[in-house]
Amino acid sequence: MALTIVYDHQIFNIQKYGGISRYFCEIAARLSTRPGNKVEIIAPFYVNAYFAEGCGLKPFGIKVPFTSRLVKEVNKYLPRLLLKGRRDVDVFHETYYGPIDNCPPSAKRVVTVYDMIHEKFAESFPVGDKTRQYKALAVKRADHVICISQSTKKDLMALLDVPEEKISVVHLGYSLLSGQAASLAPPPERPYLLYVGNRDGHKNFVGLLHAYALSARLRKNFSIVCFGGGGFREQERATMLSLKIPEDVVQWSGSDDVLANLYASAAAFVYPSLYEGFGIPPLEAMSFGCPVVCSNTSSMPEVVGEAAESFDPGNVEEMSSAIEHVLFSPERRETLVKLGLERLSRFSWEKCALDTLEVYEKIV
Repeated sequence: MALTIVYDHQIFNIQKYGGISRYFCEIAARLSTRPGNKVEIIAPFYVNAYFAEGCGLKPFGIKVPFTSRLVKEVNKYLPRLLLKGRRDVDVFHETYYGPIDNCPPSAKRVVTVYDMIHEKFAESFPVGDKTRQYKALAVKRADHVICISQSTKKDLMALLDVPEEKISVVHLGYSLLSGQAASLAPPPERPYLLYVGNRDGHKNFVGLLHAYALSARLRKNFSIVCFGGGGFREQERATMLSLKIPEDVVQWSGSDDVLANLYASAAAFVYPSLYEGFGIPPLEAMSFGCPVVCSNTSSMPEVVGEAAESFDPGNVEEMSSAIEHVLFSPERRETLVKLGLERLSRFSWEKCALDTLEVYEKIV
């Protein structure tokens, strides 16, 4: 079935780089190569960098160096004018949650729900944050909803009372490949645990600090390297000082190639999150032969299966023991590396794109 598929501007005006915009670039690029399909991204003004880095698509729009109130207002209403009279669009896929309905009259509306973090951890967000309100609106007006895990589907049904028949689950892929760990600046000389991404409350980074500080063997033999997430906040530094580990925790930033090098050289990757809609970093770590130690909550068991050493993220003693078990047991490390590489066959952007296309074809 040949389809005309339109993706809106929203996430491309929010993220220069990021997991959600990467997801849409990956699936849109692949679907555009399917015979007969026509794929468009209507983004009058966008900040996203993936288009210029060879994702294979050029949006309808102009790249701007930064967003602004004017840009946001133009992006809200110009797509409606561009799409208003079109009768050829089969699927209109909203890339995030917004108040404006720009769907052309002929199209079926689809929205992807990534997680229910704003609903479960409302106290972590500013009082004026409208993500929950806009998400509920987008889900209500959608003809169909894609969730990126069974865990997210379950939470969506419970929290927003969405009927099961309106939801399909499509797992994500992963982008970093082992060939990217090229000859870059060398990683830290001391063996290290790798932590990747932001360190917001539900990510449980502070829990990792406490688990690390509990173990004399970990402190003696390993440091913690944090990639991304910006510099350490004052509260994080205060926690490190109180635990007497400020010299053992370092922060790195850089390109995907730098991250690839860190995965390839890490003693283990630790993912202590309290809640994830999916969780791509464990898969990235597995692709580099890096053993994974991660929490056993939300979508994590669905993603890692038996290919990770799991722990209760609310129990720092259990987290500390799980990390020790992997780092000081060569047999366990070897088993996890093997299981991780096998696990990867379940997830790819190609599979994600084809499963998404199946959803589109089902609702048209």
